[in-house]
Amino acid sequence: MMEYLDIVMFVVLVVAILRGYPASFTIAGVGVLFAGIGWASGHFDVALLGALGQRLFGVMTNNVLIAIPLFVFMGLVLEKNGIAEELLETMGRLFGNIRGGLGVSVILVGALLAASTGIVGATVVAMGMIAIPTMLRNGYDPRLASGMVCASGTLGQIIPPSTLLIILSDVMSNAYQQAQYSQGKFNIETISVGQTFAAALIPGIALVVIYILYVLAKAYLSPQSAPAIQVEMKRPSFLEAGTAIFPPVLLIVAVLGSILAGIASPSEAASVGAIGAVLLAGLRLPGKNLHIALGVAALGILAVIVKFHPIRLQQENVSGFDYLMGAVSLALVISSAVAVLMSLRRIIKAKMIKPVMTSTMTITSMIFATILMASVFSLVFRGLGGDEHVEQFLATMPGGATGAFLFTMAFIFVLGFFLDFVEISVIVLPIVAPVLMLMGFDPIWLSILIAINLQTSFLTPPFGFSLFYLRAAAPKEITTGQIYAGAIPFICLGVVAMALIWYFESLATWLPSILYK
Repeated sequence: MMEYLDIVMFVVLVVAILRGYPASFTIAGVGVLFAGIGWASGHFDVALLGALGQRLFGVMTNNVLIAIPLFVFMGLVLEKNGIAEELLETMGRLFGNIRGGLGVSVILVGALLAASTGIVGATVVAMGMIAIPTMLRNGYDPRLASGMVCASGTLGQIIPPSTLLIILSDVMSNAYQQAQYSQGKFNIETISVGQTFAAALIPGIALVVIYILYVLAKAYLSPQSAPAIQVEMKRPSFLEAGTAIFPPVLLIVAVLGSILAGIASPSEAASVGAIGAVLLAGLRLPGKNLHIALGVAALGILAVIVKFHPIRLQQENVSGFDYLMGAVSLALVISSAVAVLMSLRRIIKAKMIKPVMTSTMTITSMIFATILMASVFSLVFRGLGGDEHVEQFLATMPGGATGAFLFTMAFIFVLGFFLDFVEISVIVLPIVAPVLMLMGFDPIWLSILIAINLQTSFLTPPFGFSLFYLRAAAPKEITTGQIYAGAIPFICLGVVAMALIWYFESLATWLPSILYK
C-alpha cells in the first residue's frame, strides 16, 4: 500500500476538492500530510522540501506570470465600461435580419470580448444579461440561446491573450525542459508565451467559425429555433459600426501584435493593454474627449518612432535629427501621460476603479495561490515516485503513444467536469506532459489541444463554470436543464475542433513556425 502513496495522494486531493474545501489550502494540506506519512514510513526524503523555497521564489519572480494581473485588469476595465452592450447592439443590427443572424452576432461579440477581455465569468454574465432576453423575445430556442452564450463566453480561454494560455505556456515550457533533461540534453529549448499565443490564434478562429456554421445550419434545418428578427432594424452606418468595433480591435492588435512581432514581452504587452483599456474607458465616459484622443494618437505615433528610429541620446555620435526626434518623443510622452491621467480621473469619478482593483486582486490572488500551493503538491508527489508511476502507466497503455495521448486527453476532459482549469494545469500537466513529450509529441501542438480541452471543460455539466455563471445571470424562464442541454452540442463541437487539430497539426504549428523561426 505504501508504495502507492502517490496514487492515494492524488485521489485524496480530488475527493477533498470535490467536497468543497478551498482549492489552494487543500492542495498544500494534502501535500504536507502525505509528506509526513511518506517520511514516517520511509518512502519520502524530507530533505526534498528544502527545494520548496526556491520553487516559490521562482513562481513569484516569473516574468511570464507577471502579465496575469495586468491582463485581468485590462479585461475588467473593458467589461465595466459597457463595451459588450454596444458591440452586441451593433452586431445585432448588422446580422439580425438573416435567419440565425442574432446568434452569429452573439458568437462574434463573444470572440471580440474574448480577445479583448479574456475573462470568462464577466463575458458570460454580460452576454447572459444582454443577449438572452433579446434572443428569447425574437423566438430563439432557450437551449440554443443558452448554449451560444456559454460557448461564446468561454472563447476567452483559447483566443489570446488569455490567462489560461499564459499559465499553460509556463507549465508546458517547464515540462518541455524536464523532458529534454531526461533525454540528456542540456542545450535546451523553451516555449514562450508568444509561441503559445501564435499557435492558439488559428485554432481559436477555427472554433469561432465552427460555432457560426453550427448556428447557421441549425437555423436552416430548424427555422423556428433561430428565426430572423421580425422587426425591421436599421442597419448601422459605417461610422456607427466602426465606432463600436474599431476600439477593441485596435487594442487587440496593439497587445497581440506587439507580442507576435517580438516588439514587447508578454508583461510589457499586458501593460500596453491595461493603459489602452484605461484610455478606451476614458473615451467612453462623459466629458470632452479631444485631449484623450490626442493622447491615444500620440501613443500610436510614439510606437512607430520607437520601432523605426529608436532614441538613444546617450551615444557619442548623436546627430541633430536625433535630438529633434528625442524632443518630439518627449512631447508625445507628456501628451500620452496627460491623457492617461484624465482617463483615470474619469474612471475614479465614475466609481469604477475600486471594484476593478478589488476584482483584479481577488482573481490574481486565487490564481497565484493555486500555482504556489501546487508547487508543494508536485514536489511531494515526485518525491513519492509519482512521476515514475505515471510514466510507466502511460508507456504500457494499449496503442502506444497514441493510446497514451488519448487516455490523457480523456482524463483531462473528465477532470474538467469537477476541477478548475488552473488546478488541472498546475497539478496534472506537470506530471503527464513531460511523458507525452518524451513520446514524440510536439509541445506547441500538445499545448493547444490541451487548451481547447480545458476550454471545453467550462461547458461540461454538472460543474462547468460557464453554466454556473449563466445560471446566475439568465432570466428566470431559463431553466438549469435548458442551460445544460444547450451546452452539450457545443461540447461536441469542441471535440470536433480537437479532432481537426489532431488531424491537421499545422493549424497549431504553422503560425509559430513562421513568426518564431
